[in-house]
Amino acid sequence: MSALAMLGGARAVPRGSDDAPWPVVTSGEEQAVLRVLRNGRLTATAAGETEVPALEQAWAQHVGVAHCAAVASGTAALHAALAALGVGAGDEVILPALTMNATAHAVRQRGAAPVFADIEPDTLTLDPRSVRAALTPRSTALLPVHLHGLPADMDGLNAAAREHHLPVVEDAAQAHGASYRGTPVGGVGTLGCFSLHPSKNLPSCGEGGLVTTDSTELHRAVTTARNFGEAPPTRVRTYLTHRPGGNARLSPVQAAFARSQLDRFPDYAASRERAAADLCARLARLPGLRVPHVPPDRTHAWHIIRLRLAPAELGIEDTHPAAVREAFHRALRAEGVPVSQYQTAPLPAHPAFRAPDTSDAELAEAFPVSCAAVDDSLCLQRRHLGPDAATVLPAYAEAFEKVWHHRDLVLRMARARPRIRDWRDAVRGR
Repeated sequence: MSALAMLGGARAVPRGSDDAPWPVVTSGEEQAVLRVLRNGRLTATAAGETEVPALEQAWAQHVGVAHCAAVASGTAALHAALAALGVGAGDEVILPALTMNATAHAVRQRGAAPVFADIEPDTLTLDPRSVRAALTPRSTALLPVHLHGLPADMDGLNAAAREHHLPVVEDAAQAHGASYRGTPVGGVGTLGCFSLHPSKNLPSCGEGGLVTTDSTELHRAVTTARNFGEAPPTRVRTYLTHRPGGNARLSPVQAAFARSQLDRFPDYAASRERAAADLCARLARLPGLRVPHVPPDRTHAWHIIRLRLAPAELGIEDTHPAAVREAFHRALRAEGVPVSQYQTAPLPAHPAFRAPDTSDAELAEAFPVSCAAVDDSLCLQRRHLGPDAATVLPAYAEAFEKVWHHRDLVLRMARARPRIRDWRDAVRGR
């Protein structure tokens, strides 16, 4: 096997071979956008506008729920869902310590307090036991995240919610098409929230979001919240405000683009599933590398593929996981594998969400799994989402196998690192 690319050898992934565009834009998207531009109905409130309602109907049918409301972004979807539930000042919402910061921001935007719970070590999703420990009389809702596309333990979370009469808002921003015990996500909790960001599995040509529910009352509250608190017009818009709200409407251009993407969504998802399964089967054979665990009662949307490094299984249990991650990160990037750390610190450590006078040691003790996952894992994002996944991911697998062939050298690099940078350093900008 050739020398490592970072030492002058040839790259395992040839330059340009992994340049897989996402989203894939075809003549279908071009015609859909032109259709809106030419009919002149450029806002969701325009008389006769049909693109947004058509997307809502199509996604509700895909998820298997009675209602869907399109909004301006995934964060707006979370905010509208919490608003519909009446979450506000003085309330607490429980969410995972490892997720995109938007999840916690939506809670803060409602004037409520995000309360963090740790994640499960095998699925990296919200741990029902940690949730139960975080419940207080001020708890108002649970906000599990189907992280990277894998559904959380919804049976355990829904049970905890029922015992305390709490609604469950699914953050499914990364999980379009995933299912839990045969039910699509977005239809397992009280409300489901999706993102249509261009990086997502179902993209728009800008920002966008979707809120799903079987509750007619909550759906009406979401549609009211997204449009200045006005009730959906039956004939002529009255501009009469019934409750606090804002402008979180989705534009018809973005709706038309997303509808066109939805036509190819099942084919892309199936291709991605096959390629991700093949990748995980090959990487699972490499010592010290842990591939995502998918419990048999759920399916994965493979929005992000997070791979964890186990120093003990690599025979260097005395070396900090962050040092091991950094060494493999460098070697894999040189081979052409676009791995990244993604989140650099668990949310409770972020300055915006950190409880006053909380030490790093207290955070590490309260959220051990989240802290460990940040330090010991690398992520694959975006380039595997399209129809080229069957070409891109095997090339990455070959690169991993090459690096692991030379892993003794990489591990010596990890041991020799003069300074280790973990999540504590990321928070402090070091």
